[in-house]
Amino acid sequence: MLRSIVLGFIVAGMAQAAPASAAGVKVAVVAPVEGPFALLGKQIIDGASFQAGDRGSEVVVIPETCEAAGAEALTKALLAAGAEAAIGFLCTESLDAVLPALAEANVPALTLSVRSDILMEDVLKKNWPFFRLAPSGKAEPAAIVAAITSRWKDKPIALIDDGTIHSRELVESVRTALAEIGMTPVFTDTYRPAQEQQINLVRRLVKSGATHVFTGGDRQDTAVIARDAQEEGADLTLLGGDTLNAADVTVPLADGVLALTLPDAAQSPEGKPVADAMRAAGFEPEGYVLPAFSAMAVLEQAKDQAEKDDKPLTDALLKGPYQTILGPIAFNAGHERGDTPYRLMQWQSGRFVPVADTVGTP
Repeated sequence: MLRSIVLGFIVAGMAQAAPASAAGVKVAVVAPVEGPFALLGKQIIDGASFQAGDRGSEVVVIPETCEAAGAEALTKALLAAGAEAAIGFLCTESLDAVLPALAEANVPALTLSVRSDILMEDVLKKNWPFFRLAPSGKAEPAAIVAAITSRWKDKPIALIDDGTIHSRELVESVRTALAEIGMTPVFTDTYRPAQEQQINLVRRLVKSGATHVFTGGDRQDTAVIARDAQEEGADLTLLGGDTLNAADVTVPLADGVLALTLPDAAQSPEGKPVADAMRAAGFEPEGYVLPAFSAMAVLEQAKDQAEKDDKPLTDALLKGPYQTILGPIAFNAGHERGDTPYRLMQWQSGRFVPVADTVGTP
């Protein structure tokens, strides 16, 4: 009863943009149920089932093995489920296996995690009904560049990476985009990761004249750099990517460190009542829980739109935006989210908060 009341208030709050009577929809939830990714799979199943329970929708769980050997069985199970749509898909291997069959059956699929740009090129070329709730691989560097150009255009900037493939590619993408608009860093470097201290790096940054630093490194290394900068009396503003949105390891992240990352929907005005209701139901709204909840909400609203227009569900998915606790979701012609989900956040008192909520952020 509590859950119905809470979610009823949420739906009422969105009523102007999306009908509260969104149609029930049968959805295949493709997620691991055993093995090393089973915990993530449970998050997807929990989130989707929680939303479905109040809308008369039906969830059919299809185990995802993330192994090429299970591709044929996965495809058969999906088609046999008779689902109108599918969500989940933690692994690219799963999508490679099932997308041709889903296209033939005109069953749209939404991934919550796969960010491969190569896969999306195939999707558009072959006109597969595949949509991405997760950001694309290009979205993160684009958001970082936008933040740097809007806030640091007149600052001496540095770009540093930790030598890993992801870090080097991210920093190089940022560097190239900045060069195209005439912004040149005063310092670039590849540092050795997983060190107990980074004092020499901090001193080289100070000597270069840099005051604002983008680092492609992980949370632990960034925390060490921030700590050593404070101990050296160096006035450095640090900005990182989505990898900073992780748990502390040995060194806590210092207040004031910036990150382009995905905000915690459980802390938003729309998401908090849902998160509280989930906790009351006995599970934590972490990881993929709220994205899966939102994916179901998108499909339910899209089905309502499809029935109104007498069009296939795939066509309706391109018609949004649809209201969710992640914000309005609309897919562009490339089947990506129309707006970037990344936000400029600042670490403050144990959590990331939107920069708009902070005072005096550099």
